[in-house]
Amino acid sequence: MPVLELVGFLAAAFIAIHIALRIFLKEADPVLLPLAACLTGIGLTMIWRLKPDLGPAQSTWLLTSTVALIVAIGFFKRYQTLKDYKYTWAILGIILLFAPIFVGAERGGARLWIDFGPISFQPAEIAKILFVLFLAAYLGEKRELLSVSTRRAYGMWLPEPKHLAPVVIMWLISLSILVLERDLGTSLLFFGLFLAMLYVATGRTMYVTFGLVLFAGGALACYFMFSHVQTRVDIWLNPWADPAGKGYQVVQSLFAIASGGLTGTGLGLGHPTLIPAVQTDFIFSAVAEELGLLGGLAVIVMYLLFVARGLKAALVAHDDFGRLVAVGLSCVFGLQAFSIIGGVTKFIPLTGVTLPFMSYGGSSILMNFILLGLLLTISARAGVRS
Repeated sequence: MPVLELVGFLAAAFIAIHIALRIFLKEADPVLLPLAACLTGIGLTMIWRLKPDLGPAQSTWLLTSTVALIVAIGFFKRYQTLKDYKYTWAILGIILLFAPIFVGAERGGARLWIDFGPISFQPAEIAKILFVLFLAAYLGEKRELLSVSTRRAYGMWLPEPKHLAPVVIMWLISLSILVLERDLGTSLLFFGLFLAMLYVATGRTMYVTFGLVLFAGGALACYFMFSHVQTRVDIWLNPWADPAGKGYQVVQSLFAIASGGLTGTGLGLGHPTLIPAVQTDFIFSAVAEELGLLGGLAVIVMYLLFVARGLKAALVAHDDFGRLVAVGLSCVFGLQAFSIIGGVTKFIPLTGVTLPFMSYGGSSILMNFILLGLLLTISARAGVRS
């Protein structure tokens, strides 16, 4: 796609969203949409540069996501009613999360996709928003019970065991994802989301400590029991042990980031296509190579600003449900960006999640736009602009 057509296409999509916001959500946060536009524009440009044959499909998904966001603004207009269906969201989320185990397709060692003819999607992308809705409704109702300690064990004051059950259930779900779907990223994302929302709802660090100890113990046990978990950790600790085999992706990513220097090689002048799956998991490495350290830092700053604006919407929200939903969506966004950027830079084990708004993938960009629509609606109800 020629540059002018690409710019015109992007501008048309986001001008349409802007007009819809001015009509239906005049008080919405004025920063979230420009940030999403910048990240989406960088991502779409890189996809057309890296894999031109995938560009039309991503552009089509962007158009679909634009329509979905505008529809979502109308659907979420009275978002408070969503808390009345919390168990429906939980059941649907669990079904979608574990559906790939039975009907999914395995790619790159992880079983995350469901194929419908030429179209593939990751059910976990939908499940993460459903879990945010469920957790926000559940924690909003139970926050007082979860904040009261009635028992003392091992030097800690604990609430009733039945109120601790959600911690144990989320721990089991996260470890099941890690073992059955071989997906470390989604496992970390869901458990991190749960701990963050639980802490915000109750203000108790004990839950975070207890949850982290549980997850660390479970992950350690999985490391000794399952070979695919050992492989991920071994690649993280020393990708140079097998640079042409298991460590090839991470090694090529590190070479790409290093060769970018401060200002990058220039768009189209680097060699990021040497990295397998560069248009999905490793698109940040391509940005760092061709736009340099400055380009990579600019992307990270935009993600930080997006999370900060989401948390601001949570701070000024007028109801507990909206406050917790905004916190949950911001955490999902921040954790996902941290997981994949940390993975491709070898800061943490490679997780395989997509980079929000930037990576190639229809279900990813579609659900990120719906997430954006819900955040904009909450910010408008809170009157962030004024």
